[in-house]
Amino acid sequence: MDPRRKFLASLASLLPSGAQQPVEKPIEFICPMDADVRQLKPGSCPRCGMKLVAGLPDPVEYPVRLNTIPTSPKPGQKVRLRFTIQHPKTGQPVPELELVHERIFHLFLISEDLQHFAHEHPQPTSPGCFELDWIFPTGGMWRLLTDFYPTHATPQLVSKTLLLPGGSLRAPKLLDDTNEAKQGTNLKASLRLGPQQPIAGEKTLLYYRIEPRESFEPYLGAMGHMLVASSDLIDLLHTHPFLVDGGLAAPPQETKLVQFNVIFPRPGVYRVWAQFQRSGVVNTIPFNVAVRDL
Repeated sequence: MDPRRKFLASLASLLPSGAQQPVEKPIEFICPMDADVRQLKPGSCPRCGMKLVAGLPDPVEYPVRLNTIPTSPKPGQKVRLRFTIQHPKTGQPVPELELVHERIFHLFLISEDLQHFAHEHPQPTSPGCFELDWIFPTGGMWRLLTDFYPTHATPQLVSKTLLLPGGSLRAPKLLDDTNEAKQGTNLKASLRLGPQQPIAGEKTLLYYRIEPRESFEPYLGAMGHMLVASSDLIDLLHTHPFLVDGGLAAPPQETKLVQFNVIFPRPGVYRVWAQFQRSGVVNTIPFNVAVRDL
């Protein structure tokens, strides 16, 4: 008999007659990226493909130190961005990271006017350190969102801010444009919301209809990536599709249907960038989504 079960059996023998024996709680395996995906055996997440882990540690934020060369970057000038992931207790660089969607470090760069968006992957240069050479096309405030997953911890989304000469430091005024189809490089996307009027703090379903569906393919291990930003760039969210084509039981369609689930934290108008790949080409499709208070 297993030593642990033998020990529990010996304890049970000491219980008064008729007393209930303690019930051993089954181990749950959980997806680090989608915590609502749970099962009672090892495996991979059907949504994002990540390996399920036996429970999740308490969420602790890992600080990220950002240095630039030169130290005072200017628009149009080549800048080296250096990110150092630090352990929250020791402050030392963290060398052990898990692969997340085919990369160990994702970086999103967004300008204050929300007109410039990029999804990049800085390269490791030393343990816990990643670098990217970049040219900022405009000045003002830029928000940089880092996405990584330290081993034995939880996935991290840590944002940094850079101020360059120029800009107004004012949030742009966005108008909802979800009723318009958007043309990417080699595909077209339209968006339907459920509910039609999103409410802050409640789940919103975003249904993207992609055409044509031919040669639609995964991008970085998922059928799409989404970055959500409030107009003031305070709230930032990176997520992936919840469902594609309505599941296996859905009838064939001429277009591809991709569903994302999002909880918008505050009322306002959000810029939502969705990225889809077709025939090896990544299409970045922006929509403005108006969210009201309850």
